[in-house]
Amino acid sequence: MFMTRFVGRMLLAAKSENSAASTAAASTATLIRNPLEELFEKDRGPEDEKPVYGRSWKATELRLKSWDDLHKLWYVLLKEKNMLMTQRQMLHAQNLRFPNPERIPKVRKSMCRIKHVLTERAIDEPDPRRSADMKRMINAL
Repeated sequence: MFMTRFVGRMLLAAKSENSAASTAAASTATLIRNPLEELFEKDRGPEDEKPVYGRSWKATELRLKSWDDLHKLWYVLLKEKNMLMTQRQMLHAQNLRFPNPERIPKVRKSMCRIKHVLTERAIDEPDPRRSADMKRMINAL
């Protein structure tokens, strides 16, 4: 939360310096987001209701997904894990409590289950070369 505000203030300061030159360009351009903002959860105001977080993925659900879908889901979970770990570290540095710490184990469990499902598929692969390639890719995750 602190870092989001800090980055936002830096962007506002830089924006106000170049506001006269960029007014025409800003009206036609879309809003450019700082990639670092993805490492932090969106700030919520006190009037916003508390968000509800889901459960971890079950292996039976993951077995129904394609290789590409599991690959995409892996990187979504990795991004979520990085965001949660960054937020936890920032709050810990400020001596603040990390809200909803149960989210991290859910993400880890889902990632572990994705690896398990992909390993099952690699073992069931009849072609030994393809199976070895799949296992190598899975171990690199």
